[in-house]
Amino acid sequence: MVAESPRVARLESYLDRPEPAPTLLKMLVGVQLAGFREDAGLAQDQAARSLGFSGAKLSRIESGKGRRPPSETDVRALLQLYGTDPYEGSVLLKLLHRANEPGWWQRYDKRLMPEWFERLVGLQEAAAAIRTFEIQYVPGLLQTAAYTRAVVERGLPNAPAAEVHRRVELRMRRAQLLDRADAPQLWAIVDESVLLRVLGSKAAMREQLAHLIDRAQRPNVVLQVVPLDVTNASAPAIPITYLRFGGLDLPDVVYLEHIRSAHFLEDRDETEEYRLTLDRLADEALEPRQTLDLLHSTMEQRYPAG
Repeated sequence: MVAESPRVARLESYLDRPEPAPTLLKMLVGVQLAGFREDAGLAQDQAARSLGFSGAKLSRIESGKGRRPPSETDVRALLQLYGTDPYEGSVLLKLLHRANEPGWWQRYDKRLMPEWFERLVGLQEAAAAIRTFEIQYVPGLLQTAAYTRAVVERGLPNAPAAEVHRRVELRMRRAQLLDRADAPQLWAIVDESVLLRVLGSKAAMREQLAHLIDRAQRPNVVLQVVPLDVTNASAPAIPITYLRFGGLDLPDVVYLEHIRSAHFLEDRDETEEYRLTLDRLADEALEPRQTLDLLHSTMEQRYPAG
């Protein structure tokens, strides 16, 4: 009987996931290949030269950043070069095959899913924990359909109705992540101004705040509000999403969104800076119970029923 290495034993569970997780699996394949290369005593440039790869190509494979997984031919060549144990190599190839199965989000029109947004959705699907700060909108994973529609129409005022509908549908499907049996932990911090800014209508805002109250009471969701009277809050000028992947040798990732693009940070020094920023914001924000009280009072006073 072949003795399983701890590395392979941890990876085999991903072969049985009911939903494919191509972004996660691409990253796992890359991290394991980098580990095999290091075990073989080869620098990245040495390995690349040995197989006639460019340094950029091998770097892309090991980081898992390509839009598509690496080819089986390339992975087999790397495993052979590194002298990888056949059993470990077979598990990695099975993971590679699963990485080629499309995620639900990859079935949407590419016009709705630019590469940077597709990567974010894939990373969120793979994450064990998501921390986020929003200064303008309710976090996407906590939005109602009516609120999302208002956000889309505000950002794309000339978009045809069919496109708006598809964008709302996509974002609502994305929010189902929090309903999964293996849902990630979500820790969201929002500026109080988000609760006061009317998007859509007051009725839509009442529905949105009621949804936040419901979600905030779930065991996998922590919601905090930074009140307006905190004058020296550490709030940055742009939203932050911080993703952790839980014991998989994968780096934490920080996602920073701009108007028509986004930036992903993986360098530990950079991500640590954003983690500390989120920690400071959490200290300055209302506690979760106080946040619930504020949501209730804002909903009743600013968006009364009827």
